[in-house]
Amino acid sequence: MKWCFADLFETAADTVPGAIALINGETRRTWREYEDRAARFASALVAAGIGHDVKAGLYGYNSNEYLEAQFGMFKARSVPVNVNYRYVEHELIYLLDNADAQALVFDAQFAPRVAAIQGRLPKLTFFVEIDDGSGEHLPGAHRFEDLIAANAPLPRQETSEDDIYMLYTGGTTGMPKGVMYRQGDFSLGLAGAGLGPDAPRTPEALLGAIKMLAQAHAAPISIAACPLMHGTGLWLGCFVPHILGGTAVTFRNEHFDPHALWRLVAKERATNVVIVGDAFAKPMLAALIEARDAGAPHDLSSLQQIMSSGVMFSTEVKRGLLEFADIAIIDVIGSTEGSMGSSAVSRALPLGQTARFERALTTKVFNERDEEVEPGSEEIGMIANGGFAPIGYYKDPEKSARTFRVIKGQRYSFPGDFAKVAADGSLILLGRGGVCINTGGEKVFPEEVEEALKAHESVWDALVVGVPDPRFGERVVAVVSARPGHAIAEAQLGEFIRTRIAGYKTPRKLIVVDEVRRAANGKADYKWARDTALADASQGAKS
Repeated sequence: MKWCFADLFETAADTVPGAIALINGETRRTWREYEDRAARFASALVAAGIGHDVKAGLYGYNSNEYLEAQFGMFKARSVPVNVNYRYVEHELIYLLDNADAQALVFDAQFAPRVAAIQGRLPKLTFFVEIDDGSGEHLPGAHRFEDLIAANAPLPRQETSEDDIYMLYTGGTTGMPKGVMYRQGDFSLGLAGAGLGPDAPRTPEALLGAIKMLAQAHAAPISIAACPLMHGTGLWLGCFVPHILGGTAVTFRNEHFDPHALWRLVAKERATNVVIVGDAFAKPMLAALIEARDAGAPHDLSSLQQIMSSGVMFSTEVKRGLLEFADIAIIDVIGSTEGSMGSSAVSRALPLGQTARFERALTTKVFNERDEEVEPGSEEIGMIANGGFAPIGYYKDPEKSARTFRVIKGQRYSFPGDFAKVAADGSLILLGRGGVCINTGGEKVFPEEVEEALKAHESVWDALVVGVPDPRFGERVVAVVSARPGHAIAEAQLGEFIRTRIAGYKTPRKLIVVDEVRRAANGKADYKWARDTALADASQGAKS
């Protein structure tokens, strides 16, 4: 067995063939069925010339077919490319052209969008449509189920740990970029997340873990509440449990329904739920409170763990969730470019500060002179991931050279997050440098101000941006939405946050909106927030 996704999933299928691998609605696939369907789809890909190192897009909502198609791509040694299901014509053209995609697997409802770009991407020639009940159809596209029925399983291929795995970033810090990993590095890193930090990471250890979990009926049953088109849901919600022979539960997430999620946890006896910070956790907590107060509490007895990454997961929300379930809450600091640390809380472990994380052993914080930041020094530096790091950005050597650098013989990934190092060595996360606000020479990291705002009972969500100011260069502006049943009183909120953060960090303007806009994975849309703040400033100048 090699440390490649095809080999890892095939090992699970050989070891626990009758166990459930996939659940979506009433459809269940055993590992034997999952592997067989993926192998049949791989045959169709290879017959169409979508083989080793050929890029193939995945453009759809969470489904069994999404994961089957991806597994088939791994078997064919092609490279899956995640496509944001919110993208429209010009965004699709940019990403698929940048990725050199030659195939596209898509939900049928997106057929009109695909038809609009079909003739504008000469490399893109093989189209596969997943029946999603929408009734849409792209003329000339192959139907996914027809390909499964028409093709014999592809014999298992000789893989290489040098095969590329690639995930496109969401474009929150510029145009989307394909982050490339060696499958050997990346799959081994994820296996470590499943086996635990102290377990040996060998094929024998993995095989033993799969067998032990199967015998104890303890393999993870994981629900990715966030989209599979982004790393958090796919990696933590599907890859990690699949490496252990566990189950990935998917559901259509066009509009997040927290009550539906909790009902699914109870129905499937899920052990793990994967989310993206407060954007998911806050409505989940509100649903638990609502159900309890209505006398029909949700059954969380199977739940063991909630995992989150990518967005702030505030202490108040974690504390609220722990009142309903005796679970572990794992908050991972990471990005498409790698994981850098985590925090774990439970009823037995005390809750610390929201933005404080235990560093991974391979994580460093470097200042502008590439010197390590001293613990307790209050110096700000950039977080560097020295673990399984990407090999670069696809077709962008200049950006790769800036982000992936060698310091004293060790290769590091610098995703752009700034932090301090506490006296005990833990990370105090400040935020992304790309959205840092410079006001009167002082640096203000939006996440810190957002956390202070959201701690107030009247605030549901908040984004903080900088807008031009003739005196200070930039001034801090907050775009906020109110918690249901509450009204935001600007003066009262201002007094509240001044007890939590320094005066220069306090927003000079609060803009109340019905809803703070975020991406489907919960990540902040700072461009929209800044446009909103600039429009408000312009309107104020006219009046």
